[in-house]
Amino acid sequence: MSVKFSEQDKIGYIEFDQPDSKVNILSMDTIQQLDGIVSGIPANKTIKALVIRSLKPNVFVAGADISEIEKIVEPDDGVKKAKAGQDILNKIEDLKIPTVALIDGVALGGGCELALACLYRVATFNPRVRIGLPEVNLGFVPGFGGTFRLPRLVGLSESLKMILSGKPVDSKKALRIGLVDRLLPNAGLDDHLDEFLKSEVLKRSKKKKYPRIKKTGIIGLLESNRWGHSVIFKKSLKSVLEKSKGFYPAPERAVDVVSKNYYMSRTEGLALEAETFGQLAVTEISKNLVHVFYLMEKYKKLSVDGAEGIEPRTVQRCGVLGAGIMGGGIAQLMAAKDIRVRLKDINYEAIAQGYKAASKVFEKAVKIRKLNAAQAHEKMAHITGTIDYSGFAQTDFVIEAVVEKMEVKQKVFKELGDVVAEDTILATNTSALSVSEMASVTKNPSRVIGFHFFNPVHRMPLVEVITAPQTSTETIVSALALVKRLGKTPIVVKDSSGFIVNRILLIYMAEAGRLLEEVGDMERIDKVATDFGLPMGPFLLSDEVGLDVGLKVMRILEDSFGDRFKPVELFDKLLEKGRLGKKSGKGFYTHGQRRDSNPEVDQILQGRGFSEIENHTMENRMIYLMVNEAARCLGEGIVDEPQAIDVGMIFGTGFPPFRGGLLKYADKVGIKHIIEQLQKFKKQYSSDRFEPCEYLIKIKEQGHGFYNKG
Repeated sequence: MSVKFSEQDKIGYIEFDQPDSKVNILSMDTIQQLDGIVSGIPANKTIKALVIRSLKPNVFVAGADISEIEKIVEPDDGVKKAKAGQDILNKIEDLKIPTVALIDGVALGGGCELALACLYRVATFNPRVRIGLPEVNLGFVPGFGGTFRLPRLVGLSESLKMILSGKPVDSKKALRIGLVDRLLPNAGLDDHLDEFLKSEVLKRSKKKKYPRIKKTGIIGLLESNRWGHSVIFKKSLKSVLEKSKGFYPAPERAVDVVSKNYYMSRTEGLALEAETFGQLAVTEISKNLVHVFYLMEKYKKLSVDGAEGIEPRTVQRCGVLGAGIMGGGIAQLMAAKDIRVRLKDINYEAIAQGYKAASKVFEKAVKIRKLNAAQAHEKMAHITGTIDYSGFAQTDFVIEAVVEKMEVKQKVFKELGDVVAEDTILATNTSALSVSEMASVTKNPSRVIGFHFFNPVHRMPLVEVITAPQTSTETIVSALALVKRLGKTPIVVKDSSGFIVNRILLIYMAEAGRLLEEVGDMERIDKVATDFGLPMGPFLLSDEVGLDVGLKVMRILEDSFGDRFKPVELFDKLLEKGRLGKKSGKGFYTHGQRRDSNPEVDQILQGRGFSEIENHTMENRMIYLMVNEAARCLGEGIVDEPQAIDVGMIFGTGFPPFRGGLLKYADKVGIKHIIEQLQKFKKQYSSDRFEPCEYLIKIKEQGHGFYNKG
């Protein structure tokens, strides 16, 4: 049984403890069990209050059963499932005795909605407490009453922030906004709960449900009347459309639901919510986002063959070589997780820049109340600087982030071999160079691994873990454990030029350059990319990364794989002018108080005869070449499954999640169609870069796609 009932000293306890699982979820079976228990409570005249809690550490209820939602194929099925959850939560809300949700961990989705149905919510100081409604991230709206109850409890402004972003709040913020009534210490939790029951719950009759917190200031004024409500709804909708760009319908529909059911009875409001949930849960966008959710969950727990019984090395001290943008970012991330960092560069001016980069991130965390000033200062103190290798003998893990030149990296690795302990893991943050070549100059190549972060380090969720033939399983296991500790998502990639993400991304960038020389309209090409759903176009992306960085990687890939990665002449001419992008103030765009296209691009292109190419053709050229390159990576065994590529492209480049990933998208379009288009382009442009690779042709001949195996 997932749900149990007990009674002690006139208090009833409903306890969630799903067998053979680390979390509790509200499956239909669990809801039926809960219904059976709650339905019997009114007849029990001895119970004076009811407490709902979890017996699992760090978890209240993690949400509804996503696998059941995934199987919904008709809107009516979704409505029925939502109504089943709503009905039992209504029964809890309608009980004549006070109810208390004790939250000592994750309470998401249906778990949050269960807590909302209680008269009281108490949380603990446990840092694992997270309360929220993440449903929009899966392409639908809350279905168990969240859109109806949350606004009435915490107000329109705060509830819409939570519902539309899908981001959970910690216990302190939950208390501040009125989502919970009290925070209890974890030490002696049962005693503190008893005190709360006696002092707050049992002494009072069932009090009015809404609202709990009286709003003040402008927000209070806006929330006090319907005109103010309309302002909040309009502002929320505008913000949603700016962020979603119309690709994600769930947040927009959520605003619509709340703006209507806020003025409805519970029966009417929940019916509207259930209907909207059913409509959205069957959409292709929702199914793709659920697919991405499963990918994320799988890769967060990623392990490798042969890892059984191997204990990962505990990393307490980390060395970081190079205090530039990446080095400073890596140092900050390590320090944020309470790892002591020794940051090395060639002079103290460089060290100061690394300190500045790290400090900036901590200051932002204080500003958004993720940390207080004392916590930020304490974590910043974990970073110490040096211009020699002092302190590196005590490190458990070293990450180099020096200039992207093989001779420099080999020199560093050779020096490290004479300094660090025999079992210290040596990692490189290279974006394209051979890990094997770096390992070859060390005394123990088995402890060398690639550890490729993406910029900005504190925000980008992906780390490519690159294994050379010499890398030991023990080293891989330790590297994966560190990635997870840092809160990142890993993919394991075999050593090859550009690995996965940059190799696929740069084929797209190279093609964008060719298109620019053919059509002469940079902003149009960027718009084609953003209309497809990418976060920014290839030329703005180049400016953000730095043209010098992108060109360097493109040259490495050209040396390894040939002319399909050859950069166009325009890139070199801009580089010669020092137009590196945002960091130099000018690139493809000018970056001042406002961003405009750089007229120098048009000057360089002047005199060329431009062609008329339709937008969908430009899109297909860029995206289908990415698919072809990804297929090559699979054929070469750089990764062992298409899921790794989709995780890499979504979390490393921002490939649109609503499309399910690059290769999920390819399956939807059809492998046969992609091959036909590539062959058409090959003939039209007389270029072998469009030649469909063997792996792509093979899966077409076998009659399946990257995922669907027939």
